[in-house]
Amino acid sequence: MRNTAKITTAVLAAGALTLGLSACGSDKDSAAADANAPLTVAATPTPQGEILTYIKDHLAKKAGLELEVREFTDYVTPNTAVQQGEVDANYFQHQPYLDDFNKKNGTDIVAVPNATVHLEPLGVYSQGVKKLTDLKKGATVALPNDTTNEARALKLLEANGVIKLKAGVGYEATPKDIAANPKNIEFKELEAAQLPRSLGDVDAAVINGNYALEADLSPAENAIAAESPKDNPYGNFLAVKKGNEDDPRVQKLAKLLTSPEVKKFIEDKYDGAVVAAF
Repeated sequence: MRNTAKITTAVLAAGALTLGLSACGSDKDSAAADANAPLTVAATPTPQGEILTYIKDHLAKKAGLELEVREFTDYVTPNTAVQQGEVDANYFQHQPYLDDFNKKNGTDIVAVPNATVHLEPLGVYSQGVKKLTDLKKGATVALPNDTTNEARALKLLEANGVIKLKAGVGYEATPKDIAANPKNIEFKELEAAQLPRSLGDVDAAVINGNYALEADLSPAENAIAAESPKDNPYGNFLAVKKGNEDDPRVQKLAKLLTSPEVKKFIEDKYDGAVVAAF
C-alpha cells in the first residue's frame, strides 16, 4: 500500500460474481463449484497488481486457481468491494490502515493468516552524510506529512537512535510526540512526493520506497537507514471479509503470494523499493 496515494470515493463499476446451483444440483455440487470458481481480487496497480498478474500468468494455472485481478487507484473501493461481496479479496493495505478503516466504517475485513507479502520500506537518504550518527546538532530532516508515513518515519529515526518518542505513541505520532532529541534535530514536514527534491535543502530526508525509486534512488544502495520487513506492521497482505479466510481459493492464492517464485520476482523487479516480508 502506498500511503501517499490519494484516497478517492471511486465507485466499483463491476458487479459481484454470482454463483448458483443448477436446478437439480446438490449442496455438494455447489461447494465444488465454489472451489473451482474464479477468485476476484481487488488491488492497487503497483506493486500489488503487478505481483498478482505475475501469479496469474505464471503460477495460478498449475495451482488450479483461476485468478481475476481488478485494479483501483484509491484505498476505499477495494475494501468496500470486499465488504459488499463484489470481489472475493483484496491486496493493497497494511494492518494499521485496515484497523482504522474497520473502526471508521463498521466493516469486518480481516487479514488472511500467513499471507503478508511485502513491505514498501521507508528509507533515510542524504547527500551529505553516510550514516545517521554523522548528523550534526541542529540538522534538518524532512519527513512525509501524511499521518501514517510521518509516524513511520519517526519510528524509523527512533529505531536508529536519532530521537526517542513518548511511551505508548502509536501510528499517529508527530514531532510533538518526541520525548528526547539529543541533537536538536529540526523537522521539515513535506508532501511525500516532494521529499526527493528536498535533499539539496536538508541534511536528510525520510522517503517512501516508490518515490525513491522514481527519483533514481536505490533503497538497497543509497539509503543510510531503512525499515526492516521483519515483524513490520506495515507489511501488505491478502484480506477478505471475516469468515472467508478458509475459502480454498483464498488459501491457494495465499500460498502462491508467499512462494519462492514471488519472492524472486519482487527481488528482481523492485530493486529494494519493495521487500518480500516472508
